[in-house]
Amino acid sequence: MDTTAVRLEAAATPTAPAVLLRPWRQADATGLVELYRDEALRRWTSGAVDDAESAAGWVREQERGWAVGDRFAFAVVETRTDGADGRLAGHVVLKRPVPDASSAEVGYWTAAHARGRGVAPRALHALTDWAFGAFAADGLTRLELLHQVDNTASCRVAQKTGFAFTALLPAAPPALPLDGHVHTLVRAAPQEI
Repeated sequence: MDTTAVRLEAAATPTAPAVLLRPWRQADATGLVELYRDEALRRWTSGAVDDAESAAGWVREQERGWAVGDRFAFAVVETRTDGADGRLAGHVVLKRPVPDASSAEVGYWTAAHARGRGVAPRALHALTDWAFGAFAADGLTRLELLHQVDNTASCRVAQKTGFAFTALLPAAPPALPLDGHVHTLVRAAPQEI
């Protein structure tokens, strides 16, 4: 998939600017280091970004996912009034380890400065619309969102974007140190005429 052609938008709200979702690029590495200084972000994410080298490696991993087609990661960027990219505001990702599967996983995180402004639900909504459209012909009809039970903010984002709570996931350290929630969003496959 050509990453230069994939740009998703989520409209502005009364309290937050519009956001653009675009594939991560190496120029984002410096900003990524700054965002990862936030302890809350580090608590909820599994990858460590401590310096320019680890940030560049993290971005390379996102680029690799696009190249092989198993992980479609987007930087969530605030849009300035002139239409140019503003500050990094978060990350959303579609994880599709098995091509042509009916199910995939989504994930996200939000920068500290963007929390509480509707960035995560708007970005996740844009991602889910794109995923169901881009992979409809491959049979994608179900998305799963997983989070630890104590991450109440992620639970609210899931609910706001139409993901229904469907199961309790038992802890599986170290990746999932506590029990988790599974939320799902299902869209019917298009009918052939």
